[in-house]
Amino acid sequence: MTRYYFDLRDGDGLAIDEEGLEMPGLAVVQEEAARALADMVRDSVRGHSLDQIAIEVRDSDGPVLEVGIAWRIRRSNS
Repeated sequence: MTRYYFDLRDGDGLAIDEEGLEMPGLAVVQEEAARALADMVRDSVRGHSLDQIAIEVRDSDGPVLEVGIAWRIRRSNS
């Protein structure tokens, strides 16, 4: 199995994953990155009106996948 590293990019910069996870292939890596991103968005969307976040996945040879999202919250005058 290949070791993949899930680096987090957000408004504060880049947080490097130093440990990584051994996974059997890109399909599993993509699913893991998408689930992790969804969890992070749920936790961070409170109180933010505009933001973006991404998980950049790499292996020992370099980048292999990026999963990202941007969102905007706009309130109408009521």
